[in-house]
Amino acid sequence: MADAATVPAAVAVLDPSTFDEWPRLLGLIRRAFASMDGIIDPPSSAHHLTVETLIAKASSETVFLGHMDGAMAGCAFVADRPGRLYVGKLAVEPASQGRGVGSRLLDAIEALARRRGVSVLELQTRVELTDNHRTFARWGFLETGRTAHPGYDRPTSITLRKVLSP
Repeated sequence: MADAATVPAAVAVLDPSTFDEWPRLLGLIRRAFASMDGIIDPPSSAHHLTVETLIAKASSETVFLGHMDGAMAGCAFVADRPGRLYVGKLAVEPASQGRGVGSRLLDAIEALARRRGVSVLELQTRVELTDNHRTFARWGFLETGRTAHPGYDRPTSITLRKVLSP
């Protein structure tokens, strides 16, 4: 049997019409984003998510779920935007971080982009989350801009893009 650290995550597209683990998915997102509490300002929008808002989000976006060792280990919501796919709520269970779940989710998103004839992925991360900046840079994302949340006179988010090779 392979070492658990070397067992790759399995990634699949969530079918909102048959999925019945919305509370578990919400918990995963909240746990993954909890480490940002007290670090980012304004606080994460993950605090405002509910089962109902996740279901609504899934009705207009493609949702990927990553599983590891038989358990839900990560997710990503992907929205179609003009000329690109926007990756949001990329979340990995804290206990599964560093085990390839995020990479596998992004591999699946890249495959979706190629099938749709889209060559750009975009996401945002908070200015304060320098570890995320380095991780996304390793995954091929480059900074393309900075934005401020409403009511802030300083940048609070960094926009990152990855141009997919043909």
